[in-house]
Amino acid sequence: MHPTFADIRKRAEFYRKDIVAFLREMIRIPSESAQEKDVVLCIKKEMEKVGFDEVKIDAMGNILGTIGHGKHLIAMDAHIDTVGIGDIKNWTFDPYLGKEDDTCVYGRGGSDQEGGMAAMVYAGKIIKDLHLEGDYTLLVTGTVQEEDCDGLCWQYLIEQEHIKPEFVVITEPTACRVYRGHRGRMEIRVAVSGISCHGSAPERGDNAIFKMAPILLELQELHKHLKNDPFLGKGSLTVSEIFFSSPSRCAVADGCAVSVDRRLTAGETYESALEEIRALSSVKQAKAVVTMYDYDRPSYTGLRYPTQCYFPTWVLPEDHPVLQAAVKTYEKLFETKPVVDKWTFSTNAVTIMGRHKIPCVGFGPGREEEAHAPNEKTYKDELVKAAAFYAALPELYMDGRQGRKEE
Repeated sequence: MHPTFADIRKRAEFYRKDIVAFLREMIRIPSESAQEKDVVLCIKKEMEKVGFDEVKIDAMGNILGTIGHGKHLIAMDAHIDTVGIGDIKNWTFDPYLGKEDDTCVYGRGGSDQEGGMAAMVYAGKIIKDLHLEGDYTLLVTGTVQEEDCDGLCWQYLIEQEHIKPEFVVITEPTACRVYRGHRGRMEIRVAVSGISCHGSAPERGDNAIFKMAPILLELQELHKHLKNDPFLGKGSLTVSEIFFSSPSRCAVADGCAVSVDRRLTAGETYESALEEIRALSSVKQAKAVVTMYDYDRPSYTGLRYPTQCYFPTWVLPEDHPVLQAAVKTYEKLFETKPVVDKWTFSTNAVTIMGRHKIPCVGFGPGREEEAHAPNEKTYKDELVKAAAFYAALPELYMDGRQGRKEE
């Protein structure tokens, strides 16, 4: 007798304690970007324990586990690096303890986003237990450096490892809602030059900090007038850093630069965003140089894969078969309709769908508001729910795919 959706739910519940224990183990291992080696080895051990058909670590340090041997490749992704803890005084518990109570697991990475990894690994176990394998191969990826440079890991996987799934489930926190897009982003540098002189006679020089002041005011105003999209929302910008150069505290500054965090809504590109800033009167008057940052930090393995700090917008259409499969999976499993929405932040889908047009859909345990915040936590019920969803989706997608083929 073929397993039912109730069977999948029951099996996910059966593994509740195992999922929680695995997540707690990952939380106990600090794994900031480019320092993920130990948590990758922890995941490898768990994948092997539950019976993945193949487990390997690539040259960048991403961990790749597969279930099944079918010809249709379906991927599910969790980045397994975390941000730092910030000021420890803002935490009411040890962020690396893996504390739990009846409802939640606490600690850095619980929601963002090692909870997704824990649920995926046990979804693989559920598929094995219930013999849900079909004419697909499920690829479960634990990817590195996302917090530093979202999508870089998948640039490497697609462009160098030549991994091109039919679609990818992004397991970033959605509170077990189905997400179909988010704004893109880019990192911009605006720099002005001046001429230094002794601070006792500033009129002899050209103060670069003063030249930056009207630019900052115009950037603040520009934010208010950026393009809006009915689904993704409005584009945005904020100044996130400021730098200066000066011979001393007793001198006029001869250089000033700021970093701009620019969020891109539908229809905006990195070219349009750069040109908007270059067109500002203050930027022209100061002869400011407006450029995009590059990223070139080596992974924990030492591999460098340089890229521009541009992370494109993506949206999965409402009538797309992958979204329809995700919605149907949710309805069959949980006997109610899902909330279909979007992320506020960005994910590895900036590369997978934004750059390479491979469809992505989002579903993950945990809450967006927990990401990068002190006292981070995730909910045990959502971990179980996500594991059931991940186990059920591939077969249902394949059934739908066969139905479309027959039509």
